[in-house]
Amino acid sequence: MSTRSNVLVTGGSGYIGSHVVLQLLLSKRYNVAVIDNSANSHPESIKRVESIAAEETGEDQKVRLFQGDLKKKADVENIFSYFEQNEDKKGITGVIHIAALKAVGESAEKPLDYYLNNIAASIQLLEVMREHNCYNFVYSSSATVYGEPPKVPIPETSPLQSESPYSRTKVFFEQMLKDIANSQPDKWRIISLRYFNPAGAHPSGKIGEDPLGKPNNLLPLLAQISVGRSYGQLKVFGNDYPTYDGTCVRDYIHVMDLAAGHMNALDALDRDEIFHDVGPGKAKAYNLGTGQGQSVLTMIESMREASGFDYQYQIVERRAGDVPNLTADPALAQKELGFKTVRDLKQMCQDTVRWQKGNPNGYRN
Repeated sequence: MSTRSNVLVTGGSGYIGSHVVLQLLLSKRYNVAVIDNSANSHPESIKRVESIAAEETGEDQKVRLFQGDLKKKADVENIFSYFEQNEDKKGITGVIHIAALKAVGESAEKPLDYYLNNIAASIQLLEVMREHNCYNFVYSSSATVYGEPPKVPIPETSPLQSESPYSRTKVFFEQMLKDIANSQPDKWRIISLRYFNPAGAHPSGKIGEDPLGKPNNLLPLLAQISVGRSYGQLKVFGNDYPTYDGTCVRDYIHVMDLAAGHMNALDALDRDEIFHDVGPGKAKAYNLGTGQGQSVLTMIESMREASGFDYQYQIVERRAGDVPNLTADPALAQKELGFKTVRDLKQMCQDTVRWQKGNPNGYRN
């Protein structure tokens, strides 16, 4: 009989989700199920994850991929029921909830879509978990919950400020998770992970970021430009910020380090001591970042070195809502979760370029 736990990853065929699923398979400690509606992802990523895991572990591990929508309760019910009736009948023991809409600008144009997907559907997921006695929950939050922070690097104690519908969904859901944990302190164990700026790709070049349409994030935009995708003039929004070169600074974390952080969180849920300073319920938030901020111009230069592409850019006016510096203080996650980043900026850019050159059209090659 298998001793592996059954874990459900929502949004598991997306950029971050696929790397998290791979990390779980590489540990050889979990049976992994994925639910994804493929709205912002491609199921091909899961096939490639299985291939990489087989090469690296010598085991043929299969992911149970369920095409479904979290907004449809029956789709979620089906997964929990399947694992109660099959796979040693142990049921789902933990959930890593990554699925979400995540574009700040789009959230201002389509707030209802964001509240439906990021809050209503997530509440429904928690309902199904409770009905099936599954109380271990790792939640993908975001550094956008800090707004424009009073202190950098940013500790978890920094006040939460939501400046877009997207960030409001993250702030509200984090607070809701605390309420739920407090209502059943002997059951729920919840960790929220506040991502800074995920970037990079698995070093094999087989999986990586494949945004639909023009990328919202800097690194995939630079990567696509380097392989001939045209999005017009590359613009740098403002060079008069109070940062080391005047452009916005962000904390870029390699997606494989971020994925490892999810494993750290999942493993930590059983440890009562990490919840000693919260209560009465067991719900806590951690930053996942490097603690090192990189400017827009630094990222362009790093991608120039990695790709050999001579980027031409134009300095334009500041973009409304851009915060000068979002750099994590990752000390709490390092101390309590055993989290650490091991991949540097150079590797992040090299892995990004390797993925994009090998897959110029993403998973649609």
